[in-house]
Amino acid sequence: MKKITGLLLWTALGLLPAVASAAEIKGVLLDQACASGDGLKDGQKGALKHDRDCALMEACAKSGYGIVTADDKFLKFDAAGNQKALALLKKTTKEDDLRVKVTGDVTGDQITVESITLE
Repeated sequence: MKKITGLLLWTALGLLPAVASAAEIKGVLLDQACASGDGLKDGQKGALKHDRDCALMEACAKSGYGIVTADDKFLKFDAAGNQKALALLKKTTKEDDLRVKVTGDVTGDQITVESITLE
């Protein structure tokens, strides 16, 4: 009983970490190499011009991927998210306008990707 009461007290005081819920973010898929160059120059508008062929180039794919959000910020994907984005790019026939919906946990400027789908 003491353990349960203590656990409830810690929870009530906010001293135990809360269970994080996944965020759903819509934006534009972009590789990190291009995001660090001119890819973010015009925010989402510029990222929309970025094409699939560039994102699949070896250097771009190796740099990893992320999403340009509606407020023109860039969130980097975790390693598993990079693999999911690469698989999505290889699978799609869409050449540009790579709008995506990403579900995952955001920490700082990184997102731990649970799922990614084309919009």
